[in-house]
Amino acid sequence: MKIAFILFDQMTSLDFVGFYDGITRLKTMGIKDDLHWDLCAYTEQVNDDRGITYSVNKVRSDLSAYDLIFIPGGMGTRTLIHDTEFINWLKTAEVVPYKVSVCTGSLLLGASGFLEGKKATTHPNALDLLGLYTEHVQSQRVIKDGNTITGGGVATSVDLGLYLCELFAGKEAVMKIQKQMDYPYYHTDVVTQ
Repeated sequence: MKIAFILFDQMTSLDFVGFYDGITRLKTMGIKDDLHWDLCAYTEQVNDDRGITYSVNKVRSDLSAYDLIFIPGGMGTRTLIHDTEFINWLKTAEVVPYKVSVCTGSLLLGASGFLEGKKATTHPNALDLLGLYTEHVQSQRVIKDGNTITGGGVATSVDLGLYLCELFAGKEAVMKIQKQMDYPYYHTDVVTQ
């Protein structure tokens, strides 16, 4: 499995790192050796909303080569939903089997046309904005509609990452990862469609 972590200026790092930490443990803990990932962006460097700079290893690469794209949220999404070039780049992920977002990353999934007819969620303060892209806005913490999976606000990223670990490797694997992370709060109250 190959994951594209989509990074952009003014993203919220916890959105990214919360998910990244759990899901990449599938490989680092020897559970899923065929897991690979890239940090993908439209530019060579990305600055989050609080001063962290990320160097990416894939710039404007065709996203169709991945099995999963993950999009974090952050205030940068409010500008990017109107950035035609960025959205066209995201659209190269049309054939990607799993499209996953947390927080306002779902706005970018929506602007790319990936939420049409799907149930989805986002940060509670952005539910109205999400309504521009789907009639099926939900306020639950994690929504799985087919292979499109969206999570609520910032800290949901940890639970979302663990949920994907469970989805791809099973309950026993996610319990090992949860224990290694010393994260006692994970629960699977995911709304599925």
